[in-house]
Amino acid sequence: MIVNVGTVDRIIRALIGVVLLAVAFGGALDAMTTPYPKYAAIAIGLVMLATATMRMCPIYRIFGIRTCRI
Repeated sequence: MIVNVGTVDRIIRALIGVVLLAVAFGGALDAMTTPYPKYAAIAIGLVMLATATMRMCPIYRIFGIRTCRI
């Protein structure tokens, strides 16, 4: 696994992931008529946290982007 996510990028991804999960589970999306925005927020939040934890983003790899110094 090639590391391609830098420290600042990891922090931003983790914050976005936590915020999306908090919004989804905190009830902010319960007012919607369909549950799809809630499911999307959960999925995106989990992906953001996973890529922050693993320090590897598959989309970055496809486009050859690296935000780390290594």
